[in-house]
Parts: sequence; C-alpha cells; structure tokens
Amino acid sequence: MAGKKRGLGSAELSSFCSQVALILSAGLPLYDGMETLAETARGSEYADLYENVSKAVNETGSLYQALQRDDRWPTYLVEMTGIGEQTGQLENVMNDLSEYYAREDRIRSSVIGAITYPLVLGVMLVLIIAIMLWKVLPVFQRVLNSMGAEMSASGNTLMHLGSTIGWVVLALVAVVVLAVVICALLMKTSARDSVLNFIRKIFPPMRNLSMKLASSRVASVLSMMLHSGFPTNEAFRLLPSVLSDGEAAEKVQGIRRDLDNGMAFADAISNSKLFDPLHDRMIRMGVAAGREDQVMGKIAGLYEEQVEEGIDRLVAIIEPTLIALLAVVIGAVLLSVMLPMAGILSSML
Repeated sequence: MAGKKRGLGSAELSSFCSQVALILSAGLPLYDGMETLAETARGSEYADLYENVSKAVNETGSLYQALQRDDRWPTYLVEMTGIGEQTGQLENVMNDLSEYYAREDRIRSSVIGAITYPLVLGVMLVLIIAIMLWKVLPVFQRVLNSMGAEMSASGNTLMHLGSTIGWVVLALVAVVVLAVVICALLMKTSARDSVLNFIRKIFPPMRNLSMKLASSRVASVLSMMLHSGFPTNEAFRLLPSVLSDGEAAEKVQGIRRDLDNGMAFADAISNSKLFDPLHDRMIRMGVAAGREDQVMGKIAGLYEEQVEEGIDRLVAIIEPTLIALLAVVIGAVLLSVMLPMAGILSSML
C-alpha cells in the first residue's frame, strides 16, 4: 500500500534534505532529529512517511537503510544518502541534495507556468469564438433578415466565410487544448516517458529544452558525486535513474562504456556530445586543475539558466500568437456581418 501513495515533491524533498543537514550540523543524534521531524509532520499527508523513517533509523541507525524500506523515496536520493554515509560526507551530500531538488522545483514551476497561462488563453479563445458563432452571429443574421432586403451574393459569401473561419479556428484550438490537457493527465501515469518522447518528436523546441534540462541534471549529479569522492563509473551507473530523456540516458550509457574501455573522463564526455563544445573545454580545464566537481556545478547552473530562458521565450511567442489569432477571428466574424449589413443599409437609403 505504501508504494501506491504519493511521495514527496521536489520542494518537500529539498526541505527534507535541508533539515537532515541541519540536524547533522547541530551535532544531534540522527534518530533524535528524525523523531523531531516525524513529530512536526504529524497531521500532514506525509506523516506516515516521516514516521516510518524515524522508526527505521531507530532500529538500524542508518538513514540509508531507513529510506530503502519505502519506495516512495527517489532512487537517486536513497543512493546518494548511502554514498554520504559510506564516505562520512552525509551532511555535505544532504546540502547538495537540497540545492539539487530546489533547482528541480524551480524548473518544474517554470514549466508549469509556461503551460498554464497559454492553456488558459486557449480555453478563453475557444469560449469567445464559440459564443461569437452560437450566440452573436445568429442574432446579426436575424437582424439582417428582418430588414426585408435581399442580401447580395458577395454579402452571403462574406458571412459564410466569416462563419467558416470561426468554426475552423474553434476546432483547431479546441483540439490543441484537449491534447494539452490529455498529455498533462498522462504525465501523472506510467505513460509519462512515452508522452514526453512523443512531445519531443513533434515539437522541436521541446526536444532542445529537454536536452538542456538533461545536461543540467547530469552536471549537477556529477558535481555532487565527484565532490563526495564517489567513483566516476558508479556515478554514471546511477545517472539514468534521474533522466526522463531517453536520448540523454543513452548518451550517459555511452560515456560509461567509454570509461570502462579506458577512455579519459574529459574525452568520454566530449565524445558523447551531451554538452556544448564550450562546456567540454571547461570540463577539460577542470580535470587538469582537479576541480571537476566545481566545474560541473557551474555548468549545471548555466544549463538551468538556459532552460528557464528557453521557457520564457516559448511563452513570449505563444501568448501574442494566441491573442493575434483571437483578434483575427473576431475581426473576420464581425466583418462578415457588418459589411453585408452596411451594403443593405446603403441600398435602402
């Protein structure tokens, strides 16, 4: 039953890691600290999760073993906790994990914001066009018919054209909005990866953003692992578990194979084409200076900025496009009514 319940989100995971790091830095026994966390979480939707961890830490004395008992904890968090305990760097690892999940939450919030606002505009566009076609246009047509004058062929054509444009745009926007809603719902199911791969194939800008996001995650994870003294080959073994992009995961597997075959770290990274050439040179310099972890952390931040900028650019394109489309459709519908009406009025004068 526990596995069917929802685990912590990125923001909650960041908070959890930060609190564990604070407990360790204060010199408190881990079991006391986890008991305190469990008490503060009582009454929340995650109360049982914290309570289970507190009991397991009391029994085993190991946070790693406690997290292993509940599959709601991310594999990456569990494995990094084990690394921290093995190397005696648990506090540092928890601080790094807190920053990592905080970064994930910022990116997730940016993505949600980028989807939500255009989606709302799309729904508004559908509603406005539907009202124009079902309510406003018939009223104008009745008014024209009540004038008792025969409408010209060009007037009939204009009215039919305006109505057709409205229905076509209404259908297209409705289909797009429905597709976005369905994709959003499927993202919460086991079909998440398939949906993401499909979106990347049909929408090139999304594929570019996805690769940059994967590069940011790879750099961030490597920074933490290298900083903790974890073996490089083992780091690449764990990396696919935090990547949703299948192409990026394949590149990581390629890096691991190259390392197993004796290729140098910087050469294996460059050979994968996972990072831009400029960042490949930064990695080479970091390796030469023995500062690979610091360089990877810097690269992770750069890619995060690029992802956020890319999302902002997409939103900046989508919003005015929807508004312009709305203006064109409403203008076409109104003109299809007003021009024939003006022609009839002029013929009656």
